[in-house]
Amino acid sequence: MAVIPAKVHERLSKGLKKFQPILDAAQSHEAVEADTSTIVIEILSDVFGYDKFTELTAEFLIKGTFCDIAVKLGDEPKPKLLIEVKAIYLPLKEAYTKQAVDYAANQGVEWVVLTNGAFWRIYEVIFGKPISQEMICEFNLLSLNPKSRAHMESLFPLTKEGFKKGALRDLSDMKRAASRYNLAAIILSDYFLGTIRGQLKKLWPTAKIEKNQLRLLLEQEVLKREVTEGEQAEEARKKLDKTSKDKVKAREKVGQDKQATTAKGPAE
Repeated sequence: MAVIPAKVHERLSKGLKKFQPILDAAQSHEAVEADTSTIVIEILSDVFGYDKFTELTAEFLIKGTFCDIAVKLGDEPKPKLLIEVKAIYLPLKEAYTKQAVDYAANQGVEWVVLTNGAFWRIYEVIFGKPISQEMICEFNLLSLNPKSRAHMESLFPLTKEGFKKGALRDLSDMKRAASRYNLAAIILSDYFLGTIRGQLKKLWPTAKIEKNQLRLLLEQEVLKREVTEGEQAEEARKKLDKTSKDKVKAREKVGQDKQATTAKGPAE
């Protein structure tokens, strides 16, 4: 979890106290999308620290249609972040996510936010074939405690300061590294199967458990099928295999260098 500067923590805490009753009232009388968007712009400014006059653009034009809010930093013409706003009483549906990602894909923008003012979801756009998205984090401003440092730190990646420090990228990398597919691939690797087998032998010395049996048991009865099969699972296995092979090559090279040094003898 990112550690945020005291000034940013104070702004987040004060901003949350200010906007929670506003959001609650807007939810009660079912504020329409235009009114929700106005509140979101104020939150982006007062809570997350963006300058609403120079860094926030409402109704940003993208190929004949409009994205609700674009966030720009510095003199770069391309937005750093696109925000799609829905009325506060509407749930955030999958169709809305696709709409926001399509906007980002057309502009080559990496980060997308979908919000109804209270609920916020941050997505990373994956520019592959086809283009896809990965949800990085989500939060509900109405359920956060302004006095909780952990809650305020969870908001930091979306702040102007956090964005400039690459906090969203760090969060994305951490989420990908600890993905269920990667964890499943590691658990099913020879190294960990050997470790698990060794621990089981200590508990039950007479039990005969082979690695292949253990792998099959984990695949069929412990891990979910969706994390051991399919494209993402295969990609995780390939990455782990490549990393293992690279480490073996590195160890072999160190061994070869040592042998070469020994063969030469001490320097005269």
